[in-house]
Amino acid sequence: MRRFLLATLSVGLLLGVAGLGVAAFGVWHLSQGLPEFGQLKDYQPPVTTRVHAGDGRLVAEFATERRVFVPVDAMPKRVVNAFIAAEDQNFREHSGVDWVAVVRAGLAYAGSVIEGRRPGGASTITQQVARHFLLSNEFSFERKFREWILAHRLEQALSKDRILELYLNEIYLGNRAYGVAAASLNYFNKSLDELTLAEAAFLASLPKAPDRYFRERFRDAAIARRNYVIGRMLEDGYITRAEADAASAEPIEFRDRSETRTVRASYFVEEVRRELLAVYGEKTLYGGGLSVRTTLNPELQAIATRVMREGLERYDRGEGWRGPVARLDGFDSWKERLKAVPVPPGGEDWTLAVVLEVNDEAALIGTADGERGRIPVEQLKWARRSEGGKYVGPSVKVASDALSLGDVVLVEKLPPAEGADPATVDVYALRQVPEVQGALVAMDPHTGRVLAMVGGFSSNISVFNRATQALRQPGSAFKPFVYIAALEQGFTPSSLILDAPFAMEQGAGLGKWRPSNYTDRFYGPTPLRVGMERSRNVMTVRLAQYMGMEPVVDVARRFGVIDNLPPHLSMALGAGETTVLKLTAGYAMIVNGGRKITPTFIDRVQDATGKTIYRHDRRPCEGCRDLSWPEDATTADAGGGAVQLASVAGEVPPTAPAQPTVPSVPDAREQVADPRHTYQMVAMLEGVVQRGTGVRIREVGKPLAGKTGTTNDAMDVWFVGFSPDLAVGIFVGHDQPRSLGDNESGSSIAVPIFRDFMAAALKDAPATPFRVPPGLRLVRVEADSGQLARPGDRRAIWEGFIPGTEPTGNEGVLDGGDQGAGFVPVEGEVQGQQDGEPRIPQQGRQPAIGTGTGGVY
Repeated sequence: MRRFLLATLSVGLLLGVAGLGVAAFGVWHLSQGLPEFGQLKDYQPPVTTRVHAGDGRLVAEFATERRVFVPVDAMPKRVVNAFIAAEDQNFREHSGVDWVAVVRAGLAYAGSVIEGRRPGGASTITQQVARHFLLSNEFSFERKFREWILAHRLEQALSKDRILELYLNEIYLGNRAYGVAAASLNYFNKSLDELTLAEAAFLASLPKAPDRYFRERFRDAAIARRNYVIGRMLEDGYITRAEADAASAEPIEFRDRSETRTVRASYFVEEVRRELLAVYGEKTLYGGGLSVRTTLNPELQAIATRVMREGLERYDRGEGWRGPVARLDGFDSWKERLKAVPVPPGGEDWTLAVVLEVNDEAALIGTADGERGRIPVEQLKWARRSEGGKYVGPSVKVASDALSLGDVVLVEKLPPAEGADPATVDVYALRQVPEVQGALVAMDPHTGRVLAMVGGFSSNISVFNRATQALRQPGSAFKPFVYIAALEQGFTPSSLILDAPFAMEQGAGLGKWRPSNYTDRFYGPTPLRVGMERSRNVMTVRLAQYMGMEPVVDVARRFGVIDNLPPHLSMALGAGETTVLKLTAGYAMIVNGGRKITPTFIDRVQDATGKTIYRHDRRPCEGCRDLSWPEDATTADAGGGAVQLASVAGEVPPTAPAQPTVPSVPDAREQVADPRHTYQMVAMLEGVVQRGTGVRIREVGKPLAGKTGTTNDAMDVWFVGFSPDLAVGIFVGHDQPRSLGDNESGSSIAVPIFRDFMAAALKDAPATPFRVPPGLRLVRVEADSGQLARPGDRRAIWEGFIPGTEPTGNEGVLDGGDQGAGFVPVEGEVQGQQDGEPRIPQQGRQPAIGTGTGGVY
């Protein structure tokens, strides 16, 4: 018996040793090839890059996985405890694997196999971290054993808090959210510390079915699962009975983050995205957790979007009605059929409706959600049928001239008339997506910060940005740079240039080039100022021929408008190509006194740790952080430069307002032009608004300046201008260039958009005059002739002259004829003629600039 017991014991011992050996071998075998987990100590998950407007408002996010990283010690305890209660009750006690739960899961596994179901698991939070970061979701016993080994090793290498931090920031919780912080925003539009107990419990219920409980049809299941988590929290002692009862009774109310987004800036955001991608690369952009502070001004952006859309719609309505979006044959189940009609790109702000009845006074419509309304004939007057921009239908006198039964159209609900009966049917306006496109850029002229940008009617039509990517001819909007070149060559705003027929050989077989004015008339000797105000083409070409194109090419390059302008005379009329952004920046340098600026969309970029890795303004400013501003301090010059008004006889400059003592910040901007010349150009461009092609803008009632531009056949129309502290460029044209119409121009299309923008943007701003640099003498001259004004002359204006260049009455006229360019003295008035050369005295040539002091009134 004793031998038997010894033998049995020996066999058992051998089997035990063999079993341990097999187990050890199994552990060794399964451990082979296990991934290294040391990187998890310093692991930083991919984090969403967030883009903010200049006022800090969130504008956009870039991410492959939408995640906001939050350290575990910054997470509210109720959020952490909710996930522990729901996912791993014994997380604080086990060493990676909860063996009690494993046994329980093993019993459940047997039942699932019998019933043919996928077996459930008993994975701890540590196991989930191991599986997510280091393994796969494949279900197999081998993967499960490897997961246990890794989980045990993780517990030895990492603290419990670090494991929790990895888990809570990495886990996918549905609704495009990775991590609890992103889920809190995406489900409830709240930060973690704003979550209620019930909301925290709901988030903790999501790991089991992340894409299920958000859906409306599973709302009851979501409440049940959330209440289960609340019950577990009560059972584990995290909350009291009263707290559990209150949380269980709370309804689940989701709030979409888009509800708080009020800034439409898709083209601006896409430009920022492209810049970040080019500098930092795809990995950092979509996972580096950058915080980007842009130059965007939300208020100006909203104004820009509105006025550009209104302007394009206004022009498009003048082109006529191109027909309905679709048609419904019969009205059986019309609501369901209407829902199936896709909204055309660009029509996302309007509503699809079907015409249910038409009479002489109105068309009665219905929308997919059951609303009824009417489109009165007054809202249909513009809807004359057209094809290719030409009318093919009759003028609209009754509603049936425009619409028919079954037409599916885009409509916009109009606000009720004052005093209207609330019971009356809603009134709608007919809408259509314009074919024409446009762009707008608003910029701080002193810094180059782009405050607003619109790159087209809608980015849903095309993400192509017509403000930064479209190269178009600026037409007469380029003329200021020709005239700046002339000012640098010694001309003045009063210099007379002959506006008379001009012909130039283009080469063998090409015939003569004969530029003409918009009116097809010629006006004789004309001051530079009037040539700018009335946008005279022929005198501009004659001026460029006299100077040679090299100075014009140089000015275009210095102002960043066109880097390599071909030195051809046609380029003086804006035949070169540029972008809205570049041309607006060029005008900004005119109004800022000739200082070089670089357009920018980004003020600052910080990495995920908060370290600033890029800053647009790199000027050193010692003591700026300690600056204290008095409450009543005001700034005389928003541009940061001193305001110096030229002294005028009999006037005393006003006393400057009290200024706080500020540190001296160096101005490192390159001077690209003499500020006296740029001010002379500002004054001439202000005349465009006061008396010239931009006169419609005068009604804004603020000091504004700018220039229209219209290319051949009105394929492109422009207005680019500025106030003292805001530069704005407008472009309108078709993507595939074609005429906008025989009677269209920058004055008729672009000017109203600029006017509406400035009226809204400067509504509450004071009427700040343009800043006059030192070194100029202000002289009263007659606006049309440029000659010294007489006392009491009602057409007199103040003109800026460099001392010694004031008009004396002895100036000559730039002839530039075939016999040699030069100046001839003026004798009498030259009348404009349609045919032949104007009468020009031929009494010898004189210098362009008078040398006398003249009279100053």
